[in-house]
Amino acid sequence: MVLPPNNNQSSPEKTIEKLLVTQLLWMLLLRVILYTLILGVSAYLQSGSYNVVVLPPTLLFFFILIVYTTSIASSLIFLQTDINPHRFGLHQILLDTVFVSVLIYYTGGSSSIFSPIYFFPIISGGFLLPRLGGLIAAGAATLQYALVLLLEYYRVFPAVLKIPFYDNGQDSQATLNLFAVYGLVFFLVAILSSLFAGRLRKTEDALSDSVREFDQLSLLYKQIFDDISTGIITTDSQNRISSANNAATQITGYPIEDLLNKSFNALFPNIIFTLTGLRHAAEFIKKDNTKTRIGYSYANLKTSDDIDNNLLATEPSKNRKVITIQDISEVERLEKQMQQAEKLAAIGQMSAGIAHDFRNPLTAISGSAQVLANEINLQNSPQQTINSELITIILRESNRLSNTVSDFLKFARPEHVEYDWFSFKRCLDEVIEVAKAAPTWPDTIQLEILTDEIVDIWADQYQLFTILNHLLQNALAFAVPGKERIRITAKEIRISDYMDKTVLTIEDNGPGIRIGKEEKIFEPFYTRRVDGTGLGLAIVKQMMQEHNGSIEVGSSPLGGAMFTISFPLPQE
Repeated sequence: MVLPPNNNQSSPEKTIEKLLVTQLLWMLLLRVILYTLILGVSAYLQSGSYNVVVLPPTLLFFFILIVYTTSIASSLIFLQTDINPHRFGLHQILLDTVFVSVLIYYTGGSSSIFSPIYFFPIISGGFLLPRLGGLIAAGAATLQYALVLLLEYYRVFPAVLKIPFYDNGQDSQATLNLFAVYGLVFFLVAILSSLFAGRLRKTEDALSDSVREFDQLSLLYKQIFDDISTGIITTDSQNRISSANNAATQITGYPIEDLLNKSFNALFPNIIFTLTGLRHAAEFIKKDNTKTRIGYSYANLKTSDDIDNNLLATEPSKNRKVITIQDISEVERLEKQMQQAEKLAAIGQMSAGIAHDFRNPLTAISGSAQVLANEINLQNSPQQTINSELITIILRESNRLSNTVSDFLKFARPEHVEYDWFSFKRCLDEVIEVAKAAPTWPDTIQLEILTDEIVDIWADQYQLFTILNHLLQNALAFAVPGKERIRITAKEIRISDYMDKTVLTIEDNGPGIRIGKEEKIFEPFYTRRVDGTGLGLAIVKQMMQEHNGSIEVGSSPLGGAMFTISFPLPQE
């Protein structure tokens, strides 16, 4: 099974963009949480006598309010507009560095306890924009911190803060060292965060690929499991059915909800597990109470725990099994039919040999009886008249037995079809001529021939002669005695633009075919005629099959049976 191609080529980019949007929203939330903590720390420090600089309550409140307002407004703008998330993230990172610089400037400059908060935008930039985000944040933080140090060096202090220890301007060497240390730390943190974010992104990509491949593989396995024609059932340690595919539900007739969590032995009481891997058969009663035959095999199902514990196949797998089932009722029926056909073929071959051996004695008996009949006819006495009648019986029955043997040999050893074009009317005239020569041909028969000279047929002429002869004799045997009426028609019809066929019908005014016996009359040795062998119509059907044609029987407008045979014509 081949998985369909992924037409949505930008799905990985969309996934990364969704992840970035989520991270940006988390960053805004973390900003609010961070400055809320700063508010709490500042309030705590103001309540005690600590040697630190904090914003006055009013300024601190306005500062936190500006942070909250900015974060909320940024979130709304970001969610309601189509702004580029990378550009938005970069703006928020730079805005965070400004917030930190302002906070540090108003809380003591180089002595501020909030200087480490610079790491928040730097680390955020490294995670949000792995390649340049951390470095840009580190550069902005370094420049802004340099500005704070420069203002402190020149003693440019906020007018609102008149605290003595804040007036601690340092010399140029100390300020430069402080700037270098903080700048180096900022860039190291930026590089480390970028590297860590890159590794994390690669891990996420690999995990996403693994999840996607696992989903595709799981879908493939599920598709195979559901589409396979063999029923598959698994059982748990309590021998309850844990899974079943579509084929299992079709074979058993039970829907999936009637199979799951049911005892396997309760639904399949005739299935006995004996030898692993061998094919067995058992009777099964479907949900609609119909009986069928199923073939089954099973194997112990090893789970991941068994594999991890290195359990051998001979060690207990806690009754977990996988069972495969198939409906073999039709297969067994065909096997029995094939066995029966092989038996009939062997019997037919043996019978054909016996029948062939009967011909020579029959010929000798018939010939001897004919000689005796000629000699008796030359004598004229009552005793000789009786002998003549007995010899006539011998001749008649010998001929009948000879015809039976001939028909049996035709049925047992069908001849190969040799196709040729010939006139149907000429072949039919020969059949009628031979039939009229027989002493059983009635003088009262009314024979209708509805065909013309131009109807040609593509068939074996010898076999068609046999077919017409059998059908004509059959119609003659069942026609009304003294009022015999038989109709024979032939015509060509077109089935499609590329196929034609010749259709022949033979009708009589006899009693017709009894309902339900339309197929039975073509079986060997089935006959309603006193002097019939039961092979005539069987021979006709066999020859029609050899011609790739068909024969059907129905009711005739004359009142009796109508046999319809059709021969396909060769395509041009």
